[in-house]
Amino acid sequence: MRDDVSLIGPRLRAARQERGWTLDDLATRAGISVSTLSRLESGKRQANLELLVPLTRHLGIRIDDLVAEPPRDPRVRLAAMRRNGLVVTPLTPENAPVRTYKVVFPPRKSVPRLRVHDGYEWLYVLAGRLRLVVGDQDLVLRRGEAAEFDTRIPHALAAHGSAPAEILSIFSDDGVRIHTRTGATSSRGAVSS
Repeated sequence: MRDDVSLIGPRLRAARQERGWTLDDLATRAGISVSTLSRLESGKRQANLELLVPLTRHLGIRIDDLVAEPPRDPRVRLAAMRRNGLVVTPLTPENAPVRTYKVVFPPRKSVPRLRVHDGYEWLYVLAGRLRLVVGDQDLVLRRGEAAEFDTRIPHALAAHGSAPAEILSIFSDDGVRIHTRTGATSSRGAVSS
């Protein structure tokens, strides 16, 4: 685990400087000496709540802002999944508030049967052509086209023509559960929209 305490001084200095304040400005407002603040910012003085509470109050920040963990590696490295002939690659971490996937639909002769489930789906065609059936509409989307629909309306997706269709798909939480379920699948399970 990182020693995040060592980051308090530099983060405190950055917050002060963002406001255009001198050491004297902040020290006076917080009721501490300039020397104490200078040593705190340079790491020569150990931080404690007695010092941090008035400083953060006057800076308009939280103590957590001074000791929070540095950002994690932003790259997403989740393995692609195969579901009913589709290749589904997660593009967001599992705990992300919005879940995004790249889905490759193989060519097929017919559209799969229509399905209904809770949620919403947003998609964007990256390559190929995608046949999208939603209710009474039977559409073919080409590269660069997007669609959004309520998945409580009977719907199905499939590659159109002899080439695969590659899409970006964003699901609501309900859609994630339906489309990425592992193990045995029911009539509502597995990736197939």
